[in-house]
Amino acid sequence: MLIIDEVQRAPDLFNVLRGVIDERVLDGRHAGHFLLLGSASMELLKQSSESLAGRIAYRELSPVDVLEAGRNRQNDLWVRGGFPRSLLAPDNEASVDWRANFVTTYLERDIPQLGPRIPATTLRRFWTMLAHRQGAPFNATELGRSLGIDAKTVTTYLDLMVDLLLAYRLQPLQMNVGKRLVKTPKTYLRDSGLVHTLLRLDTLDDILGHPISGASWEGHVVSNLIRLAPLRTEASYYRTASGNEIDLVLDLPGNQRWAIEIKRSSAPKVSKGFHSAVADVKPDLAFVVYPGDERYPKGEGVEAIGLLELCGVLEDYRG
Repeated sequence: MLIIDEVQRAPDLFNVLRGVIDERVLDGRHAGHFLLLGSASMELLKQSSESLAGRIAYRELSPVDVLEAGRNRQNDLWVRGGFPRSLLAPDNEASVDWRANFVTTYLERDIPQLGPRIPATTLRRFWTMLAHRQGAPFNATELGRSLGIDAKTVTTYLDLMVDLLLAYRLQPLQMNVGKRLVKTPKTYLRDSGLVHTLLRLDTLDDILGHPISGASWEGHVVSNLIRLAPLRTEASYYRTASGNEIDLVLDLPGNQRWAIEIKRSSAPKVSKGFHSAVADVKPDLAFVVYPGDERYPKGEGVEAIGLLELCGVLEDYRG
């Protein structure tokens, strides 16, 4: 197998590969002789779809997840994030330095090479604003006022972050339940370590003492559950205009629906709003995820469960 890294930097290569792949197929040889790696999904998908249609399959390689990190590194994974060089750094200072350099390199070198001509200082401010608003509804007008640009440009910036696999846009679940529903997507930065770096939170104590702690944990949970869910799973959230909310709804293959509430508490409490939302959504299973190890019932069909165990349940479901 031939491995080609950062393939989006050599767009002319796709036309060459098309001819080579077709020759191999005509010769009766098996597929899978090339592994193309790229850190920019936007350009990679565009270039490959134009040149290699019907000849390529896509796989997203995510950072380290909670199952890979293991039970003893759960706090490290949340604080440092899942990039291997950050998570496995010899000490916390080295991890912080690696993430700070990653952010700077992405802003000043990688993104400009992909085409968008956005000032690095403006994009850093936008990235930091998303970190401050982890898990909040996306308000392009408000962000635009803070950045001095229009709402359409802000939406373009978010599209870029999503295409570069740096952010999630979590869409609201749409149902006919006779209630006014929130229709604005929520945004999450995909890696908790980058959230903490952008907010200058270097240690666990720094994070726990900051108002972002709960939202950071929520984003960490959402990222891991989406990462480990089976293919064709649809992720969303549910919120009514009156405030009844489910943090994460997973519609799994096989017509299974899970409702998930996320709490950064050793003794999580389930709100009336969550129970009301569960009554609307009618999931097959309902969980409240917390940073503990025990699994136990919370009443009305809701179970408290640790993130590591719930990820294990998802992996078993995936088979």
